[in-house]
Amino acid sequence: MITLGAHSPKLDAVRELRTKKGRRERKQFVVEGSTMLEEALAAGLVPVALYVIEQSIEALPASAAGLGETFLVPERAMAKLSLLETPPGILAVFAQPSSDLEELLGRGEALLLLAGVGDPGNAGTLLRTAEIFGMRGAIFTTDAVEPFNPKVARATMGAIFRMKLALADPGEVADAARRHGFTIVAAERGGTPLPGFVFPKRSLIAIGHERHGLAKSLPGYDVAVGIPQRGEGESLNASIAGGIILYAFAQQGKGTNVKL
Repeated sequence: MITLGAHSPKLDAVRELRTKKGRRERKQFVVEGSTMLEEALAAGLVPVALYVIEQSIEALPASAAGLGETFLVPERAMAKLSLLETPPGILAVFAQPSSDLEELLGRGEALLLLAGVGDPGNAGTLLRTAEIFGMRGAIFTTDAVEPFNPKVARATMGAIFRMKLALADPGEVADAARRHGFTIVAAERGGTPLPGFVFPKRSLIAIGHERHGLAKSLPGYDVAVGIPQRGEGESLNASIAGGIILYAFAQQGKGTNVKL
């Protein structure tokens, strides 16, 4: 374990990963806490580096031993690296495990499409839910929140380490999906109501922006599915609506390795 001072240049590189620009240029992202680190290691990811304060050394997972460089940093330095109000004292840097769009669609499995979803919590929850209901991959449009935003990663509760993820332009997604025989199923008001809608096996289930829907991010889709509404509320939260639709999809036995 290498001890770093509070002003070490090595910490500057980690601070850059607090920003979207830094994550994009370095193609890395950070996770915090022993639980998220354990999830990443269990999924087979190897950290580029680990940063830990003295009080948290014992909380490091045993499986992290010998993986990547481990640095001991002062508590005040960790506070400047962390994006959490109460830093857990463990921070890991990983390379972004992204997939190619064509490769992902070429697998022929149903996928989640986050088309312009802007809220990191919703995006992360949608990934977590999609994995639970049998999906193994997701596509983010370039106008959606980035998949490796730290808030997205936390909200996935580990799904981000196990799912195949691709980033693509909205127009590119639509063209590629059709070439690979996918049906783009959009979550839209006025669509065919659940539970009567029958999902194609090669479904690309598209969830849109929390306020603007899919109009800007996915102007063309194949079919729309809607959730029957009884009350007077304007709309459902994106992650809740997506969860209901993903559950209905899984109920039809279309997901991979679904246990109901």
